Amino acid sequence: MIVNILEYLEQTARRLPDKIALADDKHCVTFDQWLKQAESIGTAIAQTTNKNIRHAVLVFVDRRIEGLVGAMGVVESGNFYVPIDGKMPFERVRLIVDVCKPIAAIATTDSDLRLLDEIEFAEPRFLFNDVKERSVDEQLLYGIRKQIIDLDPVYCIFTSGSTGIPKGVVVSQRGMIDLADWLVSTFNFTDADALGNQTPFYFDGSVKDVCICLKSGATLNVIGKKYFTFTKQLIPLLNERKITAILWATSAIVLVGNSGILDVAKPEHLRLITFAGEAMPAKQLRFWQEKLPEVQYVNLYGPTEITVDCSYFEVTRTYSDDEYIPIGRACRNMQILVLKEDGTEAEVGEVGELCVRGSGVALGYYGNRSKTDEVFVQNPLNSLFNDIIYRTGDLVRINEDGDLVFVSRKDFQVKHKGNRIELGEIEVAVNAIEGVTNAVCIFDQHNDKLVLYYTTADGLPMDIINLVKERIPVYMFPEVLNHLVQMPYNFNGKIDRIALKQQYEKANKD
Repeated sequence: MIVNILEYLEQTARRLPDKIALADDKHCVTFDQWLKQAESIGTAIAQTTNKNIRHAVLVFVDRRIEGLVGAMGVVESGNFYVPIDGKMPFERVRLIVDVCKPIAAIATTDSDLRLLDEIEFAEPRFLFNDVKERSVDEQLLYGIRKQIIDLDPVYCIFTSGSTGIPKGVVVSQRGMIDLADWLVSTFNFTDADALGNQTPFYFDGSVKDVCICLKSGATLNVIGKKYFTFTKQLIPLLNERKITAILWATSAIVLVGNSGILDVAKPEHLRLITFAGEAMPAKQLRFWQEKLPEVQYVNLYGPTEITVDCSYFEVTRTYSDDEYIPIGRACRNMQILVLKEDGTEAEVGEVGELCVRGSGVALGYYGNRSKTDEVFVQNPLNSLFNDIIYRTGDLVRINEDGDLVFVSRKDFQVKHKGNRIELGEIEVAVNAIEGVTNAVCIFDQHNDKLVLYYTTADGLPMDIINLVKERIPVYMFPEVLNHLVQMPYNFNGKIDRIALKQQYEKANKD
């Protein structure tokens, strides 16, 4: 039985020692090099920190393969890695460090070291190139490995906290192992595959790429940000690297589709496209389906707190503009419960909160028992033994086919002029309008107003109300309409709703 994600790296390194494991614009490493460098880094951390285990270690990841090698080095040391991007706001990095109290940090560049100086990081720091070839103490690493079980933490990824303090989601070895097994077996990944990574490594969606690479021997290609800014260069890169699968954020799929690049060139080797993070507008997906009909499309769903994904839906047809694309059914070794406010299970068609139980459920929020206890709770359907579920805060319903359909966030459900409204329903209706490329609805509770932000293909405003009146009732018409040239996106690649709210509040304050 596999109890440590490093066992997959070791198995693959034995089977495919000289195969390229990781590649970015400048560097690449084989599986054998990845393993040996991780062992060197793990030795350095263990020797310097007096063999402390089960503690946080910062790893600067950015868009470089060094961060992924460093992360496995942290795991070799018996600790868990906390991915940090050097371009994160200074204050956010400081808050993360305050929460997780890391015992060491792995940096790659001088700017990484300067950031550590700025936050007055006093613990040992390692420069990647200085430790990647340090002598390995095999006996030391073996002794550490014997102490680690599959319930121990492997990584901690920070999400936004409602109080302004980031929450660190701690994920176990078992959660990552099961995710790797499920992804590889469900989507038939082999060492013949090449992944095109878009998701930042400080965002949990990237863990899927890492898992597939470790387990199957597929090559993980890190696609630089410039390829999503200058999309004309993207397709040639995908073809040059012979990319067979992309597991991207929905926003990236939409961005590339809207760029028009697929009218000019097509990925020649692509067999699988998955999307996650936000609801995919049917119109945007249909564009890809028309251009690449032979590709398999999969909608993945899951919050950071359940080891990336807990449900999936294989898209086998095209959907009309006003249809929701289902998020499907539970992944292996996961169970999804749809619970109403009274704690009972919702029937088909009824809306309830999506709750998850299974091996992927995180260990909680690091150092934050009160927040952990709010959402990692006893299963209300079982009072006979300890049975923890995670309450996602997402509202869903089960359709007649037995598939889950995302409706909205609980905090996107508002009371407007006496009517209970799902903001997501307004967004689906507006996104269905021809020429609209994206739409987000927020609620001005103080003035009881629905506020819409939207972008268009030609960059010009549209008569939204007249175009949407056949799709939604009058009480759901937005009272405030804001046309944008471009949507703001946060560090995780999702539309930044907080930034939109702040923009609206500032405009109305002035």
